[in-house]
Amino acid sequence: MISPELDELSCNLIGEALDVLAAGDLLGVVASVLDGQGNRVTCAFEDDGEDVCLEAAHKWVKDLATGARTEPQLGAPMCYAICFSGAVDTGDGFADALMCEFGDKDPGPDYSAFLLVQGTGESFSWSDPAPAGELPSLL
Repeated sequence: MISPELDELSCNLIGEALDVLAAGDLLGVVASVLDGQGNRVTCAFEDDGEDVCLEAAHKWVKDLATGARTEPQLGAPMCYAICFSGAVDTGDGFADALMCEFGDKDPGPDYSAFLLVQGTGESFSWSDPAPAGELPSLL
């Protein structure tokens, strides 16, 4: 079950990522965590290939969860969200998509979703989020 805090965090990060894509800018991989006091920290990973950046984002979240890494003003993470550009096989070929991963500290899997995106500026559009499967928990 998705907590209200995770829902808000993931929706906010998706909105911010859509703004970047609408402007025609490169998104890279963006990760955001929220602690129990409502403090949010976001980190962008963009200095390497997308797979390496995604691995770095996963490690950042895991390290914050285990205490191997700290961020000023952030307690133990209770939930996280990660967004990055990708592509989805629609059956008629591949389409550009905003990929999202998110999870919270509760037992159980984390989740992934995607939104199909196209265009930029005034012609930018996106689909409703669609589920993309379960993931191992990072927290």
